[in-house]
Amino acid sequence: MADPADLPVAPSPEAVGFDSGRLARLDAYMAEMVQTGQVAGTSTLLMRHGQVVAFTTQGKADLASDAPLGRDALFRIYSMTKPITGVALMILFEEGRWSMDDPITRFLPELQGLKVFAGLDADGNLLTTDAVRSPTMRELLSHTAGFGYGLFDVHPVERAYRDAGVLQADSLDDLASRIATLPLHFQPGGEWFYSVATDLQGLIVERISGQSFGDFLQTRIFDPLGMVDTGFQTRSDNVDRLAAIYCDDGAGGLKPATEAFDMPINDFTRPPRFVSGGGGLVSTATDYARFCQMILNRGALNGVRILSPVAVALMGTNVVPDAVLAVANPMRLLPFNPAFGFGLDFAVALDPRRLGMVEGRGTLSWGGGGGTWFWIDPENEIVFVGLIQRMADPVSSAFRNRARTFVYQALTQPEK
Repeated sequence: MADPADLPVAPSPEAVGFDSGRLARLDAYMAEMVQTGQVAGTSTLLMRHGQVVAFTTQGKADLASDAPLGRDALFRIYSMTKPITGVALMILFEEGRWSMDDPITRFLPELQGLKVFAGLDADGNLLTTDAVRSPTMRELLSHTAGFGYGLFDVHPVERAYRDAGVLQADSLDDLASRIATLPLHFQPGGEWFYSVATDLQGLIVERISGQSFGDFLQTRIFDPLGMVDTGFQTRSDNVDRLAAIYCDDGAGGLKPATEAFDMPINDFTRPPRFVSGGGGLVSTATDYARFCQMILNRGALNGVRILSPVAVALMGTNVVPDAVLAVANPMRLLPFNPAFGFGLDFAVALDPRRLGMVEGRGTLSWGGGGGTWFWIDPENEIVFVGLIQRMADPVSSAFRNRARTFVYQALTQPEK
């Protein structure tokens, strides 16, 4: 287990530009959410200039226990797995193993000849047309390839993904085979839709490297960064630290979550059916902060380089076409527009003030379906990791927005 104390600690919040009194509003908000039964516990870790400014846990890991939530608690981070998968693929990019404009069929030949959704016939069956070309690697990394997910009941293609049991696949190869039978939402590059693309990225990592995806992450990212508790399952020595996960009980409180996205909750004590690059990891606040700090440091941490600065810059550069950003689409997970885009497995704040956002320009972010979230702000040299275990809903989303407000209202001397 990593000792949280081995992260550098700022002498005081004031030493790195924060007002301690104002920063206390963040802790007060988290405490209130615990006391009112909105969540069982919270863990928030704020860093600036590579130093811990505040690291606070509140509440419990499990409402059935009296034990307080520990700093070393394990959380299901779900889609916060995605940026890690993107870094794995970028490691191989830097080895010259693939290029941004490569068709994905170079590595996924079973996806040759994909069709594209063209409507429904009178009986409700999918109509399709031919894809004009294969999606590219850049589109795969930016959710503009056209794939679905099967998580959202918002579109016939999404329902087809669910009916095909894409996320119930027995392996990454099986997942790709199931996807091959389904149409794309749109022509490659023509829109943005949150998708299973990141799981396909994991399969490409396997096929290029010759390693299992889990082994690649372990040897090329987790071990070098000291992310000792991050993985696709718990170990015998840390299984007791896995926080319980909850959902809205319909009466303003919590009940244990038994399903996640219409699938049984994974207890992470056994190997998964397939190692999901889109949402399969458990991690801790300090482990994930190390990953984020590596990104903020432009690819290196504690003398270990994972990526070059230019590779990190590529990941943080919007690649969603201007024509897509210029048009609103209610089916997008986030309101992408000319001021807010998506790079390679990260959302990117292009012009935050225009959107009423408090983060700095170029901030990278994402979150997980279990309520977790993070952001990496290069303009202000801030890393923030927030961990709760409440299945995604408006309440869990409020945590992300309030945390940003409370962090930046406390940054009273950003020049420090």
